[in-house]
Amino acid sequence: MAILDKLRPKPAQGARDEDPEAIAVASPPTGNSAGANVANAPAEKPEDALPNQDTQHGVQKIEAVTLSWTKGSLAALLISIWVIFLTNGLRLAILASLTPYVTSEFQSHSLLTIIRVVANAMTAAVYIPMAKLLDVWGRAEGFLLMVGSATLGVILMATSNGLATFCAAQVFYSIGFAGIIYTVAVLAADVTSLRNRGLAFAFTSSPYMITAFAGSRAAEAFYYNVNWRWGFGSFAIIVPGVTIPLFVLLKYNLRKAEKRGIFLEKESSGRTFLQSVRHVIIEFDAPGVFLFAGGLTVFLLPFTLATSAPNGWRTGYIIGMIITGFIVLVLFALYEVYVAPAPFLKNKFLLDRTVIGACLIDLTYQISYYCWASYFTSFLQVVNNLTVAEAGYVNSTFQIVSGVLLFIVGFLIYRTGRFKWLFYFTVPIYTMGLGLMIYFRRPNQHIGYLIMCEIFISMGGSVFILLVQLAVLAAVDHQHVAAVLALLYVSGTVGGAIGSTISGTIWTNTFLGALQNNLPASALPDVLLIYRSLPKQLSYPVGSIERLAIQESYGYAQARMLTAGIAIFSLSFGWMFLIRNLNVSKNTGQTRGIVF
Repeated sequence: MAILDKLRPKPAQGARDEDPEAIAVASPPTGNSAGANVANAPAEKPEDALPNQDTQHGVQKIEAVTLSWTKGSLAALLISIWVIFLTNGLRLAILASLTPYVTSEFQSHSLLTIIRVVANAMTAAVYIPMAKLLDVWGRAEGFLLMVGSATLGVILMATSNGLATFCAAQVFYSIGFAGIIYTVAVLAADVTSLRNRGLAFAFTSSPYMITAFAGSRAAEAFYYNVNWRWGFGSFAIIVPGVTIPLFVLLKYNLRKAEKRGIFLEKESSGRTFLQSVRHVIIEFDAPGVFLFAGGLTVFLLPFTLATSAPNGWRTGYIIGMIITGFIVLVLFALYEVYVAPAPFLKNKFLLDRTVIGACLIDLTYQISYYCWASYFTSFLQVVNNLTVAEAGYVNSTFQIVSGVLLFIVGFLIYRTGRFKWLFYFTVPIYTMGLGLMIYFRRPNQHIGYLIMCEIFISMGGSVFILLVQLAVLAAVDHQHVAAVLALLYVSGTVGGAIGSTISGTIWTNTFLGALQNNLPASALPDVLLIYRSLPKQLSYPVGSIERLAIQESYGYAQARMLTAGIAIFSLSFGWMFLIRNLNVSKNTGQTRGIVF
């Protein structure tokens, strides 16, 4: 989920649904007996052979799919998810390396964080309506909509000729890819038992070990041998190619479920047009969605506008937007708790201390991460004199570590049935990594020490992403899987926006001033160009007075960004105690049919 942007993920079937130690949750129908299995379901538990009729339409659809498909279809879906994560890893590695050069071409390298804040604000506002869309309309349909948004975004980014167009394209791009990964995470929860979910998420995250190397090298090849536009534009072809098979697989198995009588589309309700509109408004929780999206956007936008406002944070409309956004978000919470006929999440789950604790950890972690990560690849190239590919390799330490570590963590959770104890190790490890990074992330330090710090940070961060997902999923039923994941993703995305804002504020108020103090008089006329352009910074020879001054300025700014990150993350030492020590080996009835 980043990871994240920031990461975000089975032994075989055969056990009955009521067995808490089962690896699968239902016996698969085979051959022509599937219809008979449905028709002749055991009298004492006939609901096992049909979707839960108390859930929303989209949840019934995915339950019908898992009740009707074969182990081969399940394997095909997991492979499709793996390929999608492979593509996402390439996208993250390539575009993260190229984006600083794009903003530099527009003379706006210093605005990297503002672009991320705007994109994160819009993305966070979409998760709640996306959850309702998946629950009411269907997983496949919501997934296809996000694929369209992502494809449109990369096309617009590849053809943009100015920062404004690039920022607008970034919104479509961010919403689309965030929606794709979110939907895939919901699907992974739909087709796995709670006990095996850690292993499943580790499997779907494993492609990042490949893309950590391939993506960085591809980014360098695009930049030097083609151009950055093709680096973005290539995904307009790749994304539909790797995502459409998953959509087809879901629709095919839903049609099979319809033919077997496992799922029937609802007949005409007989409602008038106005009654139908009212029904849709209630089912999609339209007032709640509007309050949340509007309130969050108004609350977050001032963080991007404050630096250009006449009086900075003291400007009237900046203060007004923050207060208005906060009030609207409070109204959203009150509406969901006391008024909404179909709230996106039941009160008992919304107020569950495990859900609250997991969301707070994700929020704090993402704020902390983006406080220091925004200019990391630029730092590696300018201060440590690495190439684009080499900087990408170091920046991808997280993906390499997580690819191996999450399998170990998933297996430990599978064996013990518990996950809370892992927080007691990973929170201190992450904090230690950040603390060491303050010392080693400055000029004249060997790159090996930075990689060591990255490993510690990755050991904590990658496990956080897995644990908070398991925590919120263990606290709810299947009906609320999409909603609770949306709440978690909103927390992380808002954290990313806040972290990027803090990072941008520190960068603006430290790096430029340090440049003015450190650069020789001969370079001062170019100080704004140096501040705004990564290629300009790299144009000065290694060891020159100008390059050394730029490196010192990077070190001055980065130390303060890391200090802010570690101060904020220290709150997680309290949040982890909110999470209950849930046993994920017990069957909670979240899934039906053939699952992993």
